[in-house]
Amino acid sequence: MVVGKSVRSRALLGALIAVLTLSGCASGLGGGTYSRGEARRTMVVQFGTIESVRMVQLEGTKTPVGTVAGAAVGGIAGSSVGGNRGSAIGAVLGAVAGGLAGSAVEEGVTRTQGVEVTVQLESGQYLAVVQEDGGEQFRPGERVRILRDAGTTRVTR
Repeated sequence: MVVGKSVRSRALLGALIAVLTLSGCASGLGGGTYSRGEARRTMVVQFGTIESVRMVQLEGTKTPVGTVAGAAVGGIAGSSVGGNRGSAIGAVLGAVAGGLAGSAVEEGVTRTQGVEVTVQLESGQYLAVVQEDGGEQFRPGERVRILRDAGTTRVTR
């Protein structure tokens, strides 16, 4: 069975929309971004001085969406190869290759720039916090606030 260009085009468009939608759903990890569950919760506030700042890369998301979308497109594309038996083998190989490619695309599209901020607290203790680069330009010697919650720590001005 030969799959028409229209079906392949729609499958490719659907996969692209899924990956773009996924990248839009990535939650912010910057110092000024809060999850809905963090609203109205008490946070411990500490003060300190920035010792160093370094740019880091935050890896992208790795959900099944990219893999499934890529596998669907690859399977459809692979099914157009050969006749009967070749078509089935092509579909399987296309689905595997498409799944791997879709997963890699998803991770790459959702990867973001981050910052590692090392702070010396007033107690003398050092603390390093990695967060998404939210546009704040932290500088060594600057006084900052450290906000801590159960499992969440952020640096803000």
